[in-house]
Amino acid sequence: MATTFTQDTLLDGRIAIRQQAEGYRVAIDPVLLAASVPSGLRVLDVGTGVGAAALCYAWRISNAQVTGLELQRAAVELARENAVLNGLENRINIIAGDLLIPPSELSPGGFDQVMANPPYLTVRRSDSRIFSEKSVSNVEGEAKLADWIEFCLRMATPKGAITIIHRADRLDEIIALLHGRVGGIVVYPLWPKPEVSPKRILVRAHLNSRSPLRISPGIVLHKADGEFTEIAAEILVNGAALDL
Repeated sequence: MATTFTQDTLLDGRIAIRQQAEGYRVAIDPVLLAASVPSGLRVLDVGTGVGAAALCYAWRISNAQVTGLELQRAAVELARENAVLNGLENRINIIAGDLLIPPSELSPGGFDQVMANPPYLTVRRSDSRIFSEKSVSNVEGEAKLADWIEFCLRMATPKGAITIIHRADRLDEIIALLHGRVGGIVVYPLWPKPEVSPKRILVRAHLNSRSPLRISPGIVLHKADGEFTEIAAEILVNGAALDL
């Protein structure tokens, strides 16, 4: 069966996204991730997929040069097409490669900001019936969470920072992997609705910082009726920054 594609939009039409009709589909997580990353001239998006976070970041930070690293060849081609589709091909460079065997184009310590949306599930917690290409995006393969964090830290400049979005129930692993190696850690809960426990968190860590860990109040994404809250709409619809 031939692969079918859809063309969708992010940020209320400001960003166009071409993606496969089946399998992994861009949702709000990469948009929130891109919004939360501070200004940087050289930015790396690890596991860029079809380029959603890279595109949103480049749209918001007009002088940034964004590099996206992606393992899946089909997603690499789509990400490159999406950069052209949005007129950002001169500021977004998509590289095909595996973080376990980093491409030579990526220089350790070469990026002011590194962002990542790693697969959320371990193999043990995944559903084997899941669509194969979607599983690559959602389920850890050879590269485990520790590998993702190690790679992000290695790519950041000595004064740089890494930001990841992940499942809230894996926060203990994330903190353990960062402990003693970085400072200025911020944990930012993303509350789905009022009085509903967060399923997602943003975590930022600064290299060569001695600042203590801080837990932010975070934001509530939806009202009780399911509509976006005002602050969430500013980010997801109007493209505002998310200050951790």
